Amino acid sequence: MKYYSLRHQSPPVDFRTATITGQAPDGGLYFPETIPKLPAGLLREMRSLSKATVAVNVMRPYVGTTIPDSDLQRICAEAVDFEFPLVPVQEGVSALELFHGPTLAFKDVGARFMSRTLGYFAQRGDTPPVTVLVATSGDTGGAVASGFLGVPGVEVIILYPSGKVSPVQEQQLTTLGQNITALEVSGTFDDCQALVKQAFQDLELARRRFLTSANSINVARWLPQQLYYCFAWQQWPAGAPAPVVAVPSGNFGNLCAGLLVQASGLPLGHFIAACNANEPVPAYLRTGTFAPRPAVPTFSNAMDVGNPSNFVRILELFGNDVNKLRAALSADTVSDADTVAAIRQAWTEHGYLLDPHGAVAYAALRRYQAAHSGAAGLLLATAHPVKFPAVVEPLIGQTIPLPAAVQHLQNRPKRSVPLAVDYEQLKTHLLLEVVSY
Repeated sequence: MKYYSLRHQSPPVDFRTATITGQAPDGGLYFPETIPKLPAGLLREMRSLSKATVAVNVMRPYVGTTIPDSDLQRICAEAVDFEFPLVPVQEGVSALELFHGPTLAFKDVGARFMSRTLGYFAQRGDTPPVTVLVATSGDTGGAVASGFLGVPGVEVIILYPSGKVSPVQEQQLTTLGQNITALEVSGTFDDCQALVKQAFQDLELARRRFLTSANSINVARWLPQQLYYCFAWQQWPAGAPAPVVAVPSGNFGNLCAGLLVQASGLPLGHFIAACNANEPVPAYLRTGTFAPRPAVPTFSNAMDVGNPSNFVRILELFGNDVNKLRAALSADTVSDADTVAAIRQAWTEHGYLLDPHGAVAYAALRRYQAAHSGAAGLLLATAHPVKFPAVVEPLIGQTIPLPAAVQHLQNRPKRSVPLAVDYEQLKTHLLLEVVSY
């Protein structure tokens, strides 16, 4: 498998190079030259296969010959070594819970797959020490920090927007130490992402640090997200119509992965991009014009993205044809008030507790079902509600018990480096903090 830049100014590369470099030299995102088809036998047998076996079969064509099958099997088994239950919420609505990993967020799979993949390449001795530079709107940073903690030859530097992540999310970013550094930026996620992108295009910096990204712009973070949809389909009733799928959408990597595995043959139904007040994609589907805009803060903070980088991959998947995209995907904008109402409704009427991101997807799915009678569907519950106590706990009138996965972070001191929205300040920090391995 080869990957090409969506800016078409760089040569194609294999999976190893795409993973190590993150972005193409021309600043574009990598995209697979071909969309592999899921074997008919895999689809027939998928419901009876282990998660690890499904993962290997889905990921093997993308990895190609860059990782031997025995190592790929180990990487996949470790990446999906927790549960992904499809839980009924009410008639016609189920939630695929993606928060049972070590950082209570869906990004654990991609972060664990990428960290182990990069670790494999580093252990071969043909990869220089790597600095993983990543921007986060909440959950990416914690998943990356956990996934890469202690990995030899890899330093992780995370930029996050000050005051715009939840307390648990900040603890996951700032308390681990070792090879993890958190930069607390006085701006938005889009500011963090812009700083990271500028760093990747800085030739002087590239001579001092070997940079790669662990955002979903990196194929090793993005592509494993296809597995969520396979795990959902494994649990969907056999013989039932394909489910409508509502995806909480911010940077659009997760939704793009779902559309990709659907293009590979997984029998899924219509997709819904469930967005908060940050709505460049809903506006695009209405008007045919994509216009990035400043991010707006909301209760579903991990989706506060005004210029989603992965949307260009979705456009590529559909040949930049807005009408083809509209046939496969609709989008909905859910306000904070409607998010709160969705949490309250699911809890009081059905006894199911949603986090704000899952609540956005729940609201969007219920609206779609109101206009399409009989359309059964599922939503992706992407984070544990405990990560958003300020929003959720007043609605349910009780404290959410802290899961064991994050209890150990409670008494650890916060360690972060303040950073202005100033690229020269970031560059100075990166050049001064070059480490020896």
